[in-house]
Amino acid sequence: MNEPLPNPAIRKLKGLAQKLDPVLALGKAGVTDAFVKSLDEALGIHELVKMKFAAFKDERKTLAPQLAEKTNSHLVWVVGHVAVFYRQQPDAGKRKVAV
Repeated sequence: MNEPLPNPAIRKLKGLAQKLDPVLALGKAGVTDAFVKSLDEALGIHELVKMKFAAFKDERKTLAPQLAEKTNSHLVWVVGHVAVFYRQQPDAGKRKVAV
């Protein structure tokens, strides 16, 4: 499990996430290995990813932390039918988000 992000970092990430469009949508197929892999790849590319719950809207508060754990990322925020995940790029030269 990742160490929790400090509050200033969470505030900054929330502000950055406001401007993002959802990269992924969780549909009828649910949390499959392919979906987890897609989220993992998106985090590797973007670092900060907004995901929409197109289906499973009632389970979003339990599914979002599970997805964060499976992708070794931080769950920044769940608001409405959207979740925001963050995973810092290990290569400092490729980082897009400074936290």
